[in-house]
Amino acid sequence: MKRVLTYGTFDLLHYGHIRLLKRAKELGDYLIVALSTDEFNEIKGKKAYHNYETRKKMLEAIRYVDLVIPENNWEQKIDDVKKYFVDVTVMGSDWAGSDRFDYLKDYCELVYLDRTEGISTTKIKNDLGLQEPINGVDQIPEENSTKK
Repeated sequence: MKRVLTYGTFDLLHYGHIRLLKRAKELGDYLIVALSTDEFNEIKGKKAYHNYETRKKMLEAIRYVDLVIPENNWEQKIDDVKKYFVDVTVMGSDWAGSDRFDYLKDYCELVYLDRTEGISTTKIKNDLGLQEPINGVDQIPEENSTKK
């Protein structure tokens, strides 16, 4: 079985994310997504609209994704590749040449995929003028909640 791994925040899921996940899955049989935790995003200076658990649930609902694991820090990548027997790590082409991923070539195949032009989470947030969730309210209700 050929295992593929990718990393990201995957906030405000959009067609670019789905396209990346589909193309990543096409490179193997089993797709692992290392999802940045809220704490790691804070270290990176990023603020996701949805919290980690909500983003994880959304990714798990996508047919291309087989497993979602937490991304807690920059340094965990080699351990992830070894622990999950990863054959290919896939990232967006904007990471090409970055010291954040290129060293993985010593441990597995590294593939950079072009981003989907004209769409990004940042663009969506800017276009919609989104604010932070109020009182921690997410956009996905709990399974046992009822509509009001």
